[in-house]
Amino acid sequence: MQKLKIFSGSSNIRLAEQLCKQLELPLGDVAISRQQSGEIHVSYRESVRSCHVFIVQSLSHPVNEHLIELLVMIDAAKRASAKTINIVMPYYGYARQERKSAPREPISAKMVADVLTTVGANRIITVDLHADPIQGFFEIPVDHLTALRLIIDYLKSKNIHNPVVVSPDAGRATTAEKLAGLLDCPFAIMIKNRPAHNQSEITHIIGDVEGRTPIIIEDLIDTGSTIVNVVEALKKKGAEDAYICATHGLFSGNALDKLNHPNIREVVITDTIMLDDNHSDKFIVLPMAPLIGTAIRIIREGGSLDNLFLSDHKESI
Repeated sequence: MQKLKIFSGSSNIRLAEQLCKQLELPLGDVAISRQQSGEIHVSYRESVRSCHVFIVQSLSHPVNEHLIELLVMIDAAKRASAKTINIVMPYYGYARQERKSAPREPISAKMVADVLTTVGANRIITVDLHADPIQGFFEIPVDHLTALRLIIDYLKSKNIHNPVVVSPDAGRATTAEKLAGLLDCPFAIMIKNRPAHNQSEITHIIGDVEGRTPIIIEDLIDTGSTIVNVVEALKKKGAEDAYICATHGLFSGNALDKLNHPNIREVVITDTIMLDDNHSDKFIVLPMAPLIGTAIRIIREGGSLDNLFLSDHKESI
């Protein structure tokens, strides 16, 4: 661990600090500034020669600023003779553009993977990708962690009465089934269509939700509109007030206000994206530093991440 150094971009310094505490390492000194023209300038204030550099940066809002900042940090580390450059990207931006859903559209998730690799990244550590196949977009190792165990442990501690796990769409059905199995409860699936980006319409509910407490599982929450639609549709079917669970809380626009809904009991997320402290008590933030820190130790000291998953996620794999 002597040759390991952790630096943070500007997107989630709080997580980087907690990660350093977990690993008992100081946070690396790097100066990041913007010129008057808007160009990003990076200068490492300590030597990284022959070091294993870990850069913590989520591609959260403003995603393009944070992406370019990360690329400049990678380039600066490479030109300073870092031995390896490892990107801790808890939230992988552009992941929802992982395939073409219409003619003449980009596959932006692949583009981001190509750019990161070309600039000089040697490894990616990320959490709960929007689509698992994104791992295959890289020609470098990708360690894909999951926050599911954290969420499960929290939900078990709540002793929720008569729960039902709800997948807001077919894409999350597998995760919902896993969660339902671990909580020993049934699950339901919402059928929806998307007339446009960040818009959805609930058309059907498959499963019995009447009189039950819904636990809605998502990988991310963006505008909050889909979640509110799901909660209101469940309420019309006789469900109780819901728990919302997601790994990534983007909370674009007025999402925090939308989610402060009378039929939502709690919104459980992790700190992959830094959340402003000015939020209601409904929002529960679970720490990711212990999981990511353990993964970094295994990567640097030797061993298999499979051992990490077998110990922490055995039931969910």
